[in-house]
Amino acid sequence: MSSPRALLLENIHHDAAWTLKDAGFDVERLDRALTEDELVERLPGVQLLGIRSNTTVTAAALDAAPDLLALGAFCIGTNQIDLAGAAERGVAVFNAPFSNTRSVVELALSEIIALTRRLTDKNEDMHAGRWDKSAVGSHEVRGRRLGIVGYGNIGSQLSVLAEALGMSVLFFDTADKLALGNARRCGTLDELLSESDVVSLHVDGRVSNSSFFGEEQFSRMRAGSVFLNLSRGFVVDHGALRSHIESGHLTGAAVDVFPVEPKKPGEEFVSELRGLRNVILTPHVGGSTEEAQQDIGHFVAGKLRDYSREGNTSLSVNLPPVALPRTEGPRLLHLHTNTPGVLATVNACLAEHGTNIEGQLLSTRGHLGYVVTDVGATDLSEVTTALLAMPETVRLRVLA
Repeated sequence: MSSPRALLLENIHHDAAWTLKDAGFDVERLDRALTEDELVERLPGVQLLGIRSNTTVTAAALDAAPDLLALGAFCIGTNQIDLAGAAERGVAVFNAPFSNTRSVVELALSEIIALTRRLTDKNEDMHAGRWDKSAVGSHEVRGRRLGIVGYGNIGSQLSVLAEALGMSVLFFDTADKLALGNARRCGTLDELLSESDVVSLHVDGRVSNSSFFGEEQFSRMRAGSVFLNLSRGFVVDHGALRSHIESGHLTGAAVDVFPVEPKKPGEEFVSELRGLRNVILTPHVGGSTEEAQQDIGHFVAGKLRDYSREGNTSLSVNLPPVALPRTEGPRLLHLHTNTPGVLATVNACLAEHGTNIEGQLLSTRGHLGYVVTDVGATDLSEVTTALLAMPETVRLRVLA
């Protein structure tokens, strides 16, 4: 039999390829994103797919991938994936919610210091041959107030490190989050904007966050403050940001993510923010350190490997979470619609065919249920036929 296939896109770290090759996969690794048409052409016969943020996996792409078992987003965000469509087809999706946290935080801190000291202006002047050894407009970050919008993994770690630099930290989050250190929670976004010298966005990619930070929010920021967005490109109105930079209301900004980003190196980057002084623009590199990419490669590839080998779905973003220690015998993986009595029907089917249960775990998530069952039988042909015939069955896999 030929080896199962894995397709890794967008220059995913080679450690991910090694992890999957060690697990027996034939790995194809590309250094660019693929369009929908290209995915439709390449996905038949592929069991594992790895992408980053520039490849969009649509329902059409999933329809062209009947062999696809799992999809790995080698990044934090998953809004580029049709998660519901993947779940309906029994395709598990995994991401890397923690692996690049430190890298993003370090970039944010470096940009806060650079903008507050106006190092971008100093650098530009020096390259132009202008010597301006002035302290005007240059400040220490110690004692300044950092407002963090979104207090998740990245926002909370930024809070801790910024406080260690002597900054006072405020944060706003729609969810109830525990304040770390001496950070103070703000009751409203307006409260945070009116009190912060630096505002840094760390919100997620949910659709409701689209264009949530625009003219109204910039107008409520303190005069002379600094703005950072290292979260999602579509959450900020860049025209409004440019206006507030040009007017002098904001003294600087750093932006790492954009509503429309080039798909491959060498494509022209187009943005309203180009050409502004004391504005740092980076090409979506918040998590692009060698350390983060290596860690992401290990983490996500390990999740894909474990799902293919054992059916474990812990930390999957779209399927019910199940992690059952593997026994020596066969394992049945049954993804089904979450309706009452399914587990009883599955077990009755096993009993009817004389199949002993040696271990079993069920979990549900929304309209889906997922039951992993280790059995003692060797001939499962009749059992699998009966399970596949159940109207609730979405997908069935048997691991020998």
